[in-house]
Amino acid sequence: MYYRQNTLVVLTALLFFMPLPVFAMGVSTAQDYLSDKYQIDFNGFIEARAGGRIDNTVDEKDASIAETRLQLDFGKNATWGTLKLKGDILGDLVTEELTAELRELNVVSSPFDTVDIKAGRQVLTWGTGDLLFINDLFPKDWESFFIGRDDEYLKAPSDAIKTSLFLDAFNLDLVYVPVFNGSKYIDGSRISYWNSMQSRIAGRDFIFTDQERNHFSRDSEYALRLSKNLNGTELALYFYNGFWNTPEGVDPLAMELIYPRLSVYGASARKAILGGIGNTEIGYYDSRQDPGGDDPLIRNSEIRFLAGYEREIARNFSGGLQYYLEYMEDYAQYESSMPAGARKKDEYRHLITLRLTKLLMNQNLRLSVFTYFSPSDEDAYIRPKANYKLNDNWSIEAGGNLFRGKNDHTFWGQFEDNTNIYAGTRLSF
Repeated sequence: MYYRQNTLVVLTALLFFMPLPVFAMGVSTAQDYLSDKYQIDFNGFIEARAGGRIDNTVDEKDASIAETRLQLDFGKNATWGTLKLKGDILGDLVTEELTAELRELNVVSSPFDTVDIKAGRQVLTWGTGDLLFINDLFPKDWESFFIGRDDEYLKAPSDAIKTSLFLDAFNLDLVYVPVFNGSKYIDGSRISYWNSMQSRIAGRDFIFTDQERNHFSRDSEYALRLSKNLNGTELALYFYNGFWNTPEGVDPLAMELIYPRLSVYGASARKAILGGIGNTEIGYYDSRQDPGGDDPLIRNSEIRFLAGYEREIARNFSGGLQYYLEYMEDYAQYESSMPAGARKKDEYRHLITLRLTKLLMNQNLRLSVFTYFSPSDEDAYIRPKANYKLNDNWSIEAGGNLFRGKNDHTFWGQFEDNTNIYAGTRLSF
């Protein structure tokens, strides 16, 4: 372990602190060569981030993030379509691992004027919420979100085929995922959480494992969006058939988490109003392996709703407000099925979010704060962030992930011991 950790330190130092003129010359030469000879666009960044927990009382490391990342992004346009390749090399001193991640590898083609097809690894998203997701059932990386990585890494890639049809009457997007792509959830390996089976906060002393859904065809996902702009209002209908994207069930015999089957039916609207943008979205979550709501080991069906509004408050100062609701169906059956003494969820979970953003110094300094507050759970999650653009290539950033809660078993309250601050610097090319 000592050898591996020191190797990572050396590689991280070489990656980030190599002589900048040499690095810049090498990148510029590569960009010119690929562009001139092969018509390939090449860019990316190298960054270092470090951060730590403010008050660590659980079995987790004091460092929440300590890593250097190199991202390379290639794109080529051709008569037959577009090829995209984006990948990261990550030296992570917290996990003591050097890893490579392929974030995008896909081909986009247009066999007809009204049809686009995108096949391969890609980041998928839709819906109207700001860091709230109802009809966006595509995978997320919640661990990255909570430890201070760039917001880009909240949305994880999918291996999928996306077909888009553009008609005068409406637009239609169809997504097929041959093998289920789940979200990276909080399992205790890096972030502590509320363990309902043991009624306590757990961390590395109780790391959950899950039963992967990796069968081709049987474990496929399907998603659909039908959209239309009607007199300035963006309307959309959604359908999803697959699985909960975080493991919302437990196999009591294997003591493993499972991904129960799920179907979602939804709609959204977005429109300019009162000098800003208003949006609303709703989704019905049909938990197909617990239709009666009487299985305490599988999450019940739900109705989810959000309404939001954002606008510029003053020059270079904007704000956004959202209200979000989760309503659990068959709540009486859920209550009666729970073991005596077990912590029960509320029938209604209310959540309010507030985003404030201020641009200063010729818009090179960006100050922002995003707050989640649940009046029903009496807990909150605050994300302050400051980003300063030094020049066209260099930027620095500092921020925090601040969790507070009255109780350990609520959604944000369970993460209170993971409250952290972080800082980073990035060189883009």
